[in-house]
Amino acid sequence: MTTESLTGAYPAESRDTTEGRIFTVTGGDWDEFLDETGGEERVVINLGPQHPSTHGVLRLVLELEGETVTKARSVIGYLHTGIEKNCEYRTWTQGVTFVTRMDYLAPLFTETSYCLAVEKLLGIEAPKRAQTFRVMLMELNRISSHLVFLATGAMELGATTGMTYGFREREEVLHLLEFLTGLRMNHAFVRPGGVAQDLPEGWQDKVREFIKVMDSRLPDYDKLFTGQPIWKQRLKDVGYLPLDGALQLGVTGPLLRAAGLPWDLRKVEPYCGYEEFDFEVPTSNDGDCYARYLLRVQEMHQSLKIIRQCVDKMESGPHMVEDAKIAWPSKLSIGADGMGNSLEHVRKIMGQSMESLIHHFKLVTEGFDVPPGQAYAPVESPRGELGAHLVSDGGTRPMRVHVREPSFVNLQAMPAMCEGGLVADVIAAVASIDPVMGGVDR
Repeated sequence: MTTESLTGAYPAESRDTTEGRIFTVTGGDWDEFLDETGGEERVVINLGPQHPSTHGVLRLVLELEGETVTKARSVIGYLHTGIEKNCEYRTWTQGVTFVTRMDYLAPLFTETSYCLAVEKLLGIEAPKRAQTFRVMLMELNRISSHLVFLATGAMELGATTGMTYGFREREEVLHLLEFLTGLRMNHAFVRPGGVAQDLPEGWQDKVREFIKVMDSRLPDYDKLFTGQPIWKQRLKDVGYLPLDGALQLGVTGPLLRAAGLPWDLRKVEPYCGYEEFDFEVPTSNDGDCYARYLLRVQEMHQSLKIIRQCVDKMESGPHMVEDAKIAWPSKLSIGADGMGNSLEHVRKIMGQSMESLIHHFKLVTEGFDVPPGQAYAPVESPRGELGAHLVSDGGTRPMRVHVREPSFVNLQAMPAMCEGGLVADVIAAVASIDPVMGGVDR
């Protein structure tokens, strides 16, 4: 960095040492904000990044006049992990283990979006069984994500019972996901060409048992919140975002549907066979925090409806494409420890077939080639349109990876929802956006 750039917009203090001149550089946002409010009866406060109500490491710089927010801006980047750049240094299959860590509350959606884009570049389609399995996993994940919205949002507004309920139900989902995929979070289970493993024995009973539990417990949220006068007062007419504002800001998901537009990619641009499922898209015209709460509760009921259909629709057949040059590592059989390969599998590829050992080695270390081109594959995540844009130069690694992350886009609506309201309503508004900072910062 040059001296000119350091002493430009934000003059940096300097001092000479035995090692040379040292500049002390400070961020511009805070100083600039203070200068703008100088001489007025306004106070500028930091809300976050270490704060229980900002949904992770989100920093809000608020200008207040009394209790009223006159200006709000979000400061992001505290959780930046460089996931998209890291993917460019890994094979196409290994990329799944990175993208699953973006939105850590809805990892299966990012995995599916990424794999759909890879499959588009390869010109292949996952088998029917794998597609239905993906739909079931995503809808389970949608329920767990909405439960975290409910639990954390309730806790931030002082309804601690809602937090206890929400995390109790989320555990049910995570137990089931662990049974189906082997992991509670960051699954890396959806792979280009299908899924990593076939459904385990007894999965129908486990899923039906889960549906039964959720059917009995979801009505409790209506009893606890929907008609509760304090809950309604905290959310009704708070964080208002009309349809035209939502469209101008590119907001999607529950925020857009709560403003009146029934835009759901599962209906308007179906993927993974969603066109064959019978479900409704809940909407509202109120555009406030209360409408977003009601909408997400309704969406959980619709997800259960889809999961029920998945159990009935699940076809027999392969869970990964038949092409052995892509199908990695679905034909491995897992050992008793649930982690490594089974001894029978190791004996087979080590002792019987040198060709399969060489093929396995090359596929795992080098990966498969993907034809040159670019592809964009969007899915409807719990927060809105999540799309993976991949560019291939014909090699075994992506040339460019970019994810259209709904938390990042939706967070732009925060000032429009908060300015002019009370500082206490900022908490409700941010909770209703339901941003996940892993997805925002990436």
